[in-house]
Amino acid sequence: QVQLVESGGGLVQAGESLRLSCIFAGSRFSEYGMGWFRQTPGKEREFVAAVTWNWTTYYAQADYLKGRFTISRDNAKNTAYLQMNSLKPEDTAVYFCAAKWSGRTWRSVDDYGFWGRGTQVTVSS
Repeated sequence: QVQLVESGGGLVQAGESLRLSCIFAGSRFSEYGMGWFRQTPGKEREFVAAVTWNWTTYYAQADYLKGRFTISRDNAKNTAYLQMNSLKPEDTAVYFCAAKWSGRTWRSVDDYGFWGRGTQVTVSS
């Protein structure tokens, strides 16, 4: 049984930073790949970033990222992180953490078997 709990969201001003955390409750965290997605009302959940079990990282190819977000993991703490810098109002969304145990694709919602409930990030202009 895997449970994911996100934290670190909140209300910030444009240009500020946030670090989201995702605590993995379960065993063998190091064998899971972790991903971050985000969703705004009326839109589909979109891929942001992923880190594999062997530390390879993937990022959304959309222009909005432009190196502002960084995904990482700490296997000793069973936690994945998403560092978000230079935040913009268009980054406002609910951010979800996800986990997967196998497979080679990382950018689709269907690639992941476990999800957290999300954390709200609101960026004011």
